Amino acid sequence: MKTIALGPLQITPVCLGTMTFGEQVDEAGAFAILDRALERGITFIDTAEMYSVPPKAETYGATETILGRWFAARPGARQKVVLASKVSGPARGMNWVRGGKPDVTPADIREACEASLRRLQADVIDLYQIHWPNRNAPLFTSIYFDPAKDQPQTSIHDQLEALGKLIQAGKVRAIGLSNETPWGLMEFLRVAEQHGLPRVVSVQNPYCLTNRVVDNGLDEALHRSGVGLLAYSPLAFGALSGKYDARGFDDPTSRGRIALFERFRTQRWGRPESLAAARRYNALAAANGMTPTKMALAFCYGNWRVASTIIGATSVTQLDECVDVWGTVLSAELLAEIDKVRWQMRDPAQ
Repeated sequence: MKTIALGPLQITPVCLGTMTFGEQVDEAGAFAILDRALERGITFIDTAEMYSVPPKAETYGATETILGRWFAARPGARQKVVLASKVSGPARGMNWVRGGKPDVTPADIREACEASLRRLQADVIDLYQIHWPNRNAPLFTSIYFDPAKDQPQTSIHDQLEALGKLIQAGKVRAIGLSNETPWGLMEFLRVAEQHGLPRVVSVQNPYCLTNRVVDNGLDEALHRSGVGLLAYSPLAFGALSGKYDARGFDDPTSRGRIALFERFRTQRWGRPESLAAARRYNALAAANGMTPTKMALAFCYGNWRVASTIIGATSVTQLDECVDVWGTVLSAELLAEIDKVRWQMRDPAQ
């Protein structure tokens, strides 16, 4: 698998997401998936201080810890991997993250990075991202901006300055954003240029058949500014694999995240509208002689907007299924049919 440039980094266009490690996947299972990813040519790995998911105090930092043990047990693996992690944004009810503070200060950014490095047993994080905006912005289950919710928080300038000091110290090689808006991306770029601070190289946002909010303006901003999109949840938390088509999101036999964890059934991926749209796309895949997983991943893999698609797996078999899709090209006719469904059922998982 050829690599592509992301700022100073060379990344594979398929990235291994690890947020299930430490919850759905135990350490032995994680090691097997990581080993197989390297065998299949995937050398880009993404994690976060908050993982594993669903977030809770008992598993905070568990994924990074597992990755650190894997690096320690596989001499030379760290040098083969482009490693991405994230500092959590404001706690959003997670009182175990910096005491639940509604702000992320420069000291918080430095301390979070150093803690991640210790868990990862690494000297440097190649791509360090802000997991969600440190400001009032429409996030996750919110779709509207509400200026009445604004409050004093660390500025974008001060966030960039803190990240720049981590780069200067050799602890981080490049920086990125996650769950970001078009305004947020452009403001980070403007402030960086105005003050000679580090420029973000990536935005990690959801992108899949049932959530194409990126196409509503962020794609132009990314393209014209030369910033790469890291597309997460390309299978919409499993809804685009077809596993929920027959019995819905509360199917106990599916072993998927939405079925296992009730909290996800009240969020964007678990909405009834999201399932209805997923069923339409999955039926379209079957009508064109492919599995739902194949069509959904091929849509992301072949999309000009996407620098790298983040795939999650709870088994080696799942990983292989996802990687095997690489190279699949969807016809112009099928892409037009996909767009017809989107026109009728616009981004229900946003």
